Amino acid sequence: MPNSFRSKRLSSKKPPSGDDEGDDNIENMSVRRLMTEMKDISEVIVDLAYASLMYNSEDLANSVNEFEDRMDDLKYAIRVKVMLAARTKEDATQLSGLLQVASAADSISHEASEIVKLLNVPVEKRPFIPLILSESDEKIKMTRISPNSDMVGNTIGYLMVEANTGMKIIALKNRQGWLYDPDEDTKLRAGDDIIVRGTEDGFSRLTEFASGKKKWEFVQEEGAEEE
Repeated sequence: MPNSFRSKRLSSKKPPSGDDEGDDNIENMSVRRLMTEMKDISEVIVDLAYASLMYNSEDLANSVNEFEDRMDDLKYAIRVKVMLAARTKEDATQLSGLLQVASAADSISHEASEIVKLLNVPVEKRPFIPLILSESDEKIKMTRISPNSDMVGNTIGYLMVEANTGMKIIALKNRQGWLYDPDEDTKLRAGDDIIVRGTEDGFSRLTEFASGKKKWEFVQEEGAEEE
């Protein structure tokens, strides 16, 4: 899978001490890292699938299909590791739970890949998609970060975007292309298009910040002295 596709969270998350030392080769990953990556993919893939339909984006649809391929590889690796680790019936019984979780995550990615197949249907023949998504409590929206926004030059983590607005950034597009499921260290730039998930009120609040109409409400660190 090309490095330009994979999100920073999936490709460079630091493992616990002594765990794989950041090796991204699936065969060398521990079961913990494999399960963590499957969880991360399952959390974002459905959102990306719906976003691909809302914005008629082949790029987002391709990302969903690539995530599904990655999920297949991860599930296979977990199966192999579980079979090698099970030496007794008791071992097999205890490890079977891991396989159930892996299968559930894989099922989610498969359903997401089925959703993006609707892109092959002409837009005028799938008017129900926006209607269905509008009925959901959580919306998937896109906005652009203005050069006048306080968000420019700050990381997602420093801004505490989700805590401050209730909107989770699930993808962003910048000069380098798409970044999916960006981590807290991702710095936002002027002109970045961000796809977010959350409530209508949260999106309204976020767009005020992103447009520069409203100053970002930075949270003062505990213990910091006021000027």
